[in-house]
Amino acid sequence: MRPTDVMRGSPPAPEAQVTRANWRSFPAIRWGFTHVREVLPTAEIRRSAQPTPIPSAPRELAKLSFTAPDGKATTIEATLRETFADALLVMHRGTLIHEWYGEGMSATTPHLICSISKAIAGTLGGVLAARGLIDPEARVVRYVPELETSVYSTCTVRNLLDMAVAIQFEEDYEDPAGDVARYRFASGWDVPPPGIEPSHQRAYLTTLRGTGKPHGKVFHYVSTNTEVLGWVYERACGVPYPRVLSEYLWQPLGAEEDGSLTLDSHGMGRIAGGISVTARDLLRFGEMMRNRGVVEGRQVVPGWWIDDIRENGDPKAWADGDLAEFFPGARYRSKWFTIDPARNALTAIGIHGQHLLVDLDSDTVIVKLATQPKAMDVPVDQRWFAAFGAITTHLVPR
Repeated sequence: MRPTDVMRGSPPAPEAQVTRANWRSFPAIRWGFTHVREVLPTAEIRRSAQPTPIPSAPRELAKLSFTAPDGKATTIEATLRETFADALLVMHRGTLIHEWYGEGMSATTPHLICSISKAIAGTLGGVLAARGLIDPEARVVRYVPELETSVYSTCTVRNLLDMAVAIQFEEDYEDPAGDVARYRFASGWDVPPPGIEPSHQRAYLTTLRGTGKPHGKVFHYVSTNTEVLGWVYERACGVPYPRVLSEYLWQPLGAEEDGSLTLDSHGMGRIAGGISVTARDLLRFGEMMRNRGVVEGRQVVPGWWIDDIRENGDPKAWADGDLAEFFPGARYRSKWFTIDPARNALTAIGIHGQHLLVDLDSDTVIVKLATQPKAMDVPVDQRWFAAFGAITTHLVPR
């Protein structure tokens, strides 16, 4: 057990008090990510009255060995121990074969999933499009006219979904005075320094400006695009985002526990990264994706929307975009990554170590949650990608 693990299960000692000023900083993050509702205002994402069953047949995976990107031999067990992991669940062909939780975690513990929240929003878009509530090709201001003077005045809902908005915004998590810092002040996640007005998300979104270049040409990862997407959904459905998500996706897929969404001072949710759910319910979501939107015979998400996520995404936009150096040849569609175009797999990624892998080639879904000290830690992420490859190969040798 790491010394900081004591922060997980019970309220922290006074000398380690978790507050809105430090809840995402190490070591407070170890407690903060599983107790978000005690730190920030939130709204419920309501569970289903009839949870989808999860069949279980445990198999030994902890001792599985693989070669890390640095060339050293390691195991799943060692990687869990050495990367601040909190949960690892593996489902193969509809059966849960591995379920591991770190100190203070359990099957009913909610955990912040950061930008996996984006993949949930992108998937929800397919449900709303099929019902005629949104048109992905429509301009954003058709739904949210308040954005007429912002960068979003000329872009489409599809541009939001694919992170192809030509916006002046740098997604730098470490800059204390940068765009992300101002965005977090508006969302209520961080306490602004003296002299800085906190504002709120809707007001902040109207201030964002463009580069002057056309939308839809370059992949540019910006979290505010997903906040605008959630605003579009709210206007299209006439209810707040947590209710849209619950009624159109989370309840139909059979979630067993309530989730939550953080709120700003005016009640707008942090759609891009503020969802907390259990690892098991996230696994249910991934399994629904693996089954082309079907849960126990019910079509929850249109199959054609999931096909579109798997098959599309502009390779040139990716090649000219932010993350091409880390994942050459990848694609991005409706908030999902296709990291390796040669493999039929979808990936959702969140900072501080959150991963959801839906690998259709091996019929495998993997959920990995963590509280890594650094928001972005590429060597750790690369090690986990190697671990996921070892698991899928072990289950279905290539």
